[in-house]
Parts: sequence; C-alpha cells; structure tokens
Amino acid sequence: MAMDPLLSTVQQLLGVPDDLERILHAPTRSYMRDTEATASTPVDVKEYPNSYVFIVDMPGLKSNDIKVQVEDENVLNISGERKRNEKEEGEVKYIRMERRVAKFMRKFTLPADCNLEAISAACQDGVLTVTVPKLPPPEPKTIAVKIG
Repeated sequence: MAMDPLLSTVQQLLGVPDDLERILHAPTRSYMRDTEATASTPVDVKEYPNSYVFIVDMPGLKSNDIKVQVEDENVLNISGERKRNEKEEGEVKYIRMERRVAKFMRKFTLPADCNLEAISAACQDGVLTVTVPKLPPPEPKTIAVKIG
C-alpha cells in the first residue's frame, strides 16, 4: 500500500531534528584522532616504595618530539608526535608506507603523595621512563593531653 505524500513529508520533517542532532554533536576529527592516540599508546605503571614510574614505548621519536607535562595540579600528560622526514618529501616516492605518522597521548591522575616538583623523564632506545617521586609521609603529630 502506497504512503500518502503528505504523511511521508510530515514523517521526513519530524526526522530532521534527529538528523541535525546527529550532525551537530558528531565527534570532531581531532577528537577521534586524540582518542585513537590515547588508545594506541600502551603504558606500564609501577609503584616503588619511593616513586611511581611510567614506562611508555615511543619508537622513532626524538626527545624534542615528546612532551611530559603536569596539568591541573595532578594530571600527568605524556604526549608525542611521529612526523615524516620533511627533507625527503620532494625527492622520495614511497612504494609502501606502513609506519604511521601519528600522535601519542596518555593522561594519568596522580595520587596526592606525588612530589610534582621533582618529576624526571628520560628516553632511551625508544622507551620513555617518567619517574614521579613520592613525598615523604607526614610526621605523626603528638598532641598533649591535659588532665582537668
């Protein structure tokens, strides 16, 4: 049975807000890229008696391509970007390109016992090691008891 043209038009118009909602609130390309970068960056996190250590594989990255930052007072942000060699661009024809030009990013909420002023980072053989020292535990406070 054929649908009445007026009814069909009304149904299409009623669907417009749903279509607009889907278009206006779709994730942006940069959000999708950052989400993928976060998901594809494996990290090992170790806790030692005096520190936390973050170990991140960052193959092919130079130290100036890697950023280690503390945001919002207790969020450790480790990021980097693998770039193409721009010097070769004009003179090279790629036959196959499997290594991705990509961004890497991970964020970690640090515990309250971290010494944010003493964080160190070192990259060797494509492995980034970020060490976050712990603050010493507070000294126990003795309170004098008065006998009344």
